[in-house]
Amino acid sequence: MEITVSGKHLDITDPIRAYAMDKVGKLSKYYDHIQSVEVIADKGQGTQFEIEMIVHVGRHDPFIATSRGEDLYATIDQAESKLERQLTDHKEKTKNHKHNPTR
Repeated sequence: MEITVSGKHLDITDPIRAYAMDKVGKLSKYYDHIQSVEVIADKGQGTQFEIEMIVHVGRHDPFIATSRGEDLYATIDQAESKLERQLTDHKEKTKNHKHNPTR
């Protein structure tokens, strides 16, 4: 799985990159077919940060989660949690669809 961490109006330091890569690296335990993940950190107005995470998977549109907050690390956590939920829901939906031949 390829992971890209980039910043808009914000320098991505090694600790930020390592934290984001560690968080999104765990997403593969929720869904096996992840090809790549993009993490885009943006320094918005004032003290606000915005995180956008885009997960590219096989045979499906990308999963996208965004989060805003004043603490960059907590904002990364929030976006990762949203993706975790999306991937888990998608996995359940595809698993149920495969095991239910009446659909």
